[in-house]
Amino acid sequence: MDIPVITTCPICQERLKVTKLSCGYCKTTIENTFEFPALLSLKKEQLQFIETFILCRGSIKEVEKVLGISYPTVRNKLEEIITELGDPYQVKQEKEDEKKNVIEKLSSGSISAEEAIKLLKKK
Repeated sequence: MDIPVITTCPICQERLKVTKLSCGYCKTTIENTFEFPALLSLKKEQLQFIETFILCRGSIKEVEKVLGISYPTVRNKLEEIITELGDPYQVKQEKEDEKKNVIEKLSSGSISAEEAIKLLKKK
């Protein structure tokens, strides 16, 4: 009987790391520090939702039928999972917004060109 992998520490709730991999066939063992894939950081219910979404081939209407939930609920669950995984597009947009803010401050004269350069180099 296989036991499901836990990804958070039962004591402090922090994310666990994998430190040993072994082959059940040839008995090869590899030791190092490995990260879990981001999907494994999701809660059990979120993973079940993702599985349903994939089996429905990404059809929100089909997910609605299978799970008996509304379209907005499906969208909200997807947004929750995307947020949990860390949306790289959202991070990129936030950086672009920060750059625009620096340029606006420079244009209005509230910061100098040197300050703007320093701020843009940090981004």
